[in-house]
Amino acid sequence: MTTPRPDTGTTDRRVREPAESDAETTEPESPTTDTPEAPAEDADEPDTFPRSVVEELRRENARYRTRAGQADDMSQRLHLELVRATNRLADPSDLPFDENHLEDVSILDAAIDQLLAAKPHLASRRPSGDIGQGATGSADTVDLAGILRARAG
Repeated sequence: MTTPRPDTGTTDRRVREPAESDAETTEPESPTTDTPEAPAEDADEPDTFPRSVVEELRRENARYRTRAGQADDMSQRLHLELVRATNRLADPSDLPFDENHLEDVSILDAAIDQLLAAKPHLASRRPSGDIGQGATGSADTVDLAGILRARAG
């Protein structure tokens, strides 16, 4: 059984497997080849381009591949920095790259939430607020009498 394919004009051959009762009575169909014939006017024209044209196309293609590679690298670096800017992960490279994170911040936040729900040990452990260490605000003058009164009372 052959059916015409509307998009290409070629035919699609579908083979029906014979049933057990049909196996003895029917003979297999002889294969037919459906080859499109080339127009006669194209037979004289070569299908090749001059070497200089091919080399120029290859150089242009190489430039585009280089640009695409650089764009991919920049996208991954941007993703890494966007994750780092949230300060929610100890290591920003723990979140795998996804282009959708670059387009919408809510998708990035949802992905970080999902990762932290599955692996809470990846969360940032950077302390914030006053933890009793580091530089503190100092008074302009030292009042020793005030210090003694505070300790005595």
